[in-house]
Amino acid sequence: MTSRVLYLFGSAAPPVLEAGQVIAEGQGRGWDVCLGLTETAAKWLGPQLHKLEELTGHPVRSEYKLPGEPDVWPPADAILLAPATFNTINSWALGLTSSFIVGVVAEGIGKRIPTVTMPCVNAAYVRHPAFSRSVETLRGAGVTVLYGEGGFEPNPPGEPRPDGYPWHLALDVISAVTG
Repeated sequence: MTSRVLYLFGSAAPPVLEAGQVIAEGQGRGWDVCLGLTETAAKWLGPQLHKLEELTGHPVRSEYKLPGEPDVWPPADAILLAPATFNTINSWALGLTSSFIVGVVAEGIGKRIPTVTMPCVNAAYVRHPAFSRSVETLRGAGVTVLYGEGGFEPNPPGEPRPDGYPWHLALDVISAVTG
């Protein structure tokens, strides 16, 4: 039996440091996981990148491939972008694809790849009017955005979430939207 392929993408927010655990959980749910990161998140995980590549069996990517280079990942059956920072959510909604992961998820909308995202933003960022418009834009494009009641709820600036980042919810929903 061939595993379904999950692109797990992460931005530079503290929950990205738990990528290894999330990959293992995704694999336990039957996913072949490919890890993609923003350039800053890749720097944060720098010492772990080799272990993460061994865990997934795929290169960790944070940059676009060069023209003419073959893709090193199998095609995605689903995409989970979490944690998604304020910048990532807004860039994606505006179609600003200078970041590898934002480019892939933006194209994923057009390819109709089931996509789930869960922000990791504090309460000050969500008061900015661009954030709610971006969430609405992504939802309107068919992206499942786990934000608000039943999803990620922002914490005050500088304070960690007492119950941690709800990775289990993101993995449950990506399984549900892909059947």
